[in-house]
Amino acid sequence: MTGLEARGLSYSYGTKRALDDVSFSVSSGTFCALLGPNGAGKSTLFNLLTRLFVAPDGQITIAGHDLRQSPRAALAQLGIVFQQTTLDMNLTVQQNLSYFAALHGLSGRAARSRIESALDQLDMRERAGEKARTLNGGHRRRTEIARALLHDPSVLLLDEPTVGLDAATRASITDYAHGLADEGKTILWATHLTDEVQPDDDLVILHQAQVLATGKARDIAGDTSLQERFLALTGTGA
Repeated sequence: MTGLEARGLSYSYGTKRALDDVSFSVSSGTFCALLGPNGAGKSTLFNLLTRLFVAPDGQITIAGHDLRQSPRAALAQLGIVFQQTTLDMNLTVQQNLSYFAALHGLSGRAARSRIESALDQLDMRERAGEKARTLNGGHRRRTEIARALLHDPSVLLLDEPTVGLDAATRASITDYAHGLADEGKTILWATHLTDEVQPDDDLVILHQAQVLATGKARDIAGDTSLQERFLALTGTGA
């Protein structure tokens, strides 16, 4: 079963082509890395997948729901962690999660149960009463992931979620996302860092608005390292 599918997506900012006939699919319960240098079109793609932008052409299907025809049903299956933090810095971790739960119609015991479970999964329970502005970058990211999981989405999008984090925190959050895929969630993880991609991961390489390669990371790398292959395809560093 396909958890996420994009077919023939194109998008332009005036005369600048940001995406050019982009197509790929991610099976349910799969971790897929969307790998591309800065400016490749990754964030534009995420804006289309979340319906912040609407593509003039092409089709997006989320957990079996056509985003254009059934946007509410499609978006209900989507959890999102954007590149820039979207937490309310003046609220505590608990308040940020409670507010988001309310937006999804969760309240009372159901909301408390979901919030406590998410905090436990992300090792954030002891920081529930701290204001977001006092958290370090890693804990803010953990809070945002916890928030994105509150409504139990089947598809999780993470746009460069480790930017600015130290190596140990990056590895911890990347491992956690892989664990979510093992539990059945569909993960699309946008990054420009090849060391965040594991050999068994599905991989989409995006560069200059176009998909250059899709498949298993180990197959795309072939008899070289993924970083060397990525450099050869894009002419950029990783």
